[in-house]
Amino acid sequence: MNTPEWLKPGLYGAVIGAACLGVIGFTWGGWVTGDTSNDRAMAMAHDDVVSSMVPVCLDMARSDPARADKMATIRAASTYQQRDALMTAGWATMPGTDSPDRDIAQACLAELDL
Repeated sequence: MNTPEWLKPGLYGAVIGAACLGVIGFTWGGWVTGDTSNDRAMAMAHDDVVSSMVPVCLDMARSDPARADKMATIRAASTYQQRDALMTAGWATMPGTDSPDRDIAQACLAELDL
């Protein structure tokens, strides 16, 4: 089959244009793959869950009868051990769970008046 002479440059232009469009779209256009969008959605959902549980942590801290002692223990701990002290206090253990959550403890620690 004989192809017209004008078809070859047109096909080359279409292939090069599609490649350039893909490169520009993924680098500057903000396009992402399905896995990347899923990872971002999971991270956003996790952040939303953590931020929605901070008021529960703060309420548990306010209603704890041993609040003063536990706050003194948290304040006395070094900066990098305060989260563990808050987890030991039990305020980062959400109702219905058995173990404390580190991310909730960190967010709750940021909201507490230390």
